[in-house]
Amino acid sequence: MANFAIMGFGTVGSGVAEVLRMNGGAIQERLGEPLHLKYILDVRDLSATPYAGIAVKDFSVLENDPALDVVVESIGGAKVALEFTRRALLAGKHVVTSNKELVASHGKELLAIAKEKNVNYLFEASVGGGIPVLRPLFQCLAGNQIEEIAGILNGTTNYILTRMVKGGVPFDEALREAQAKGYAEQNPAADVEGLDAGRKICILSDLAWGREVLPEKISVQGISGLDLQDVEAARRAGYRVKLLGRAVKLADGRQCAYVSPHLVQEDSPIASVDDVFNAIMIRGNAVGDVMFYGRGAGDLPTASAVMGDVIDVLQHREKRRNLGWSESAELAGMDGLPMRWYLRGAFTPPQGSQEIGGGAVLTGVMPAGEARALAENLGAEAILPVLP
Repeated sequence: MANFAIMGFGTVGSGVAEVLRMNGGAIQERLGEPLHLKYILDVRDLSATPYAGIAVKDFSVLENDPALDVVVESIGGAKVALEFTRRALLAGKHVVTSNKELVASHGKELLAIAKEKNVNYLFEASVGGGIPVLRPLFQCLAGNQIEEIAGILNGTTNYILTRMVKGGVPFDEALREAQAKGYAEQNPAADVEGLDAGRKICILSDLAWGREVLPEKISVQGISGLDLQDVEAARRAGYRVKLLGRAVKLADGRQCAYVSPHLVQEDSPIASVDDVFNAIMIRGNAVGDVMFYGRGAGDLPTASAVMGDVIDVLQHREKRRNLGWSESAELAGMDGLPMRWYLRGAFTPPQGSQEIGGGAVLTGVMPAGEARALAENLGAEAILPVLP
C-alpha cells in the first residue's frame, strides 16, 4: 500500500481527495497497489468533514512518518509552501504540486534537492491545470529540438477577452462578470496583469531548454489596458486578441520569453479557444506544431493532473524522473524578436503598412524595439504584437 498526504485542503487539495474517492479502484489497478490518503494538513478545522480522522495541523507529523511516500502540496504561494516542500524532500518524500509560483521561482533549487535525495518533484498541474503538457514536453517530444512555445495560459483573461470580442463588453464590465462567476479573484492582478501566465511560460521554457528563466526577468503585459476598439478593429481584419505567453529559442542559442496580448489570425487553432479554456502550442523541429487544449483550472481538472503525478511518482520510486534545469538562461529581450505589429492612432500610415480601418494599421515585420520607436514617432495610442 502506498501512503500520501495533502498539504492545503482548498480547491485543489479537496479536489485530489475527491478524485481518489471517485476513482480509487481504477487508480489501484493502475498502480498495482492501494493508494491510501493518510494525512490532510490544514490550518482550518476539519472536524465536521469526512476527513476529521486524518486531519493534522503539525507538518512534522508528515515529515517524520517513514511510511509516508508522497506529499501533495496545494498550499499555494512561495513561503510556507516552500519551507514544507524543502523539508518534505529532505526527509525523502516525493512531492507533487500545482503551485506555479513555487515552481517558477524555486524549481531549480527544489529539483536539485529531489535529485540529491533520489526522490521525485513533479508539477504537471502547475502550467495547464488539467491539460497534460509538461510530461509530453519532456517525454513524448524528447526526440525534438523545441523551437517555440505559445499559449493561452490563463482562463480568467481568456474569458474576459471572449466577452470583449464576442459580446462587445468593455474590460471593466467583463472583469466584474468573471468575478461574479468565480473565475477571477476580488484582487485579479495576478491574472489580468499577466503574472500568472508569466510564471507558467517560465516553467515551460525551463523544461524545454533546461535553463532557468525567472518570472521577474521577462517582459509581462496584461490586458487591463486593452481598449475595446482595438479588439473590434482586430476582429474586422480577421484577427482575435489573445493574451499569450510565448517562449522562443533564437538562432544564436539565446531564449526569449514574454507575456503580451497578441493579434492572432482567425484561422489559427489557438484563436478559437474561448471562455476559461487554455491551449498551448509547441513547435518541434521534427513534429512541427502540436496543440494541447482543455480546462486550465478548477478543482477536478487540476486534481486530475495532480493525481497523474502521484501515480507517476509511485511508479518511479526506484528510478526517479530525470527532471530539472541548470544555470540561468541567456535571455534576449523582445526588442530583437521580429514580428508584425498592430498600431492605432491619428497618424499617416507608415510605408509598407496595411490599413485595417479605425485608424489602425499592421506593420511589416520588424523587431519589437523598432516597432516601439515607430509607435512613439507616430504618436500611436496602441501597439500590439501579431503572432507570426
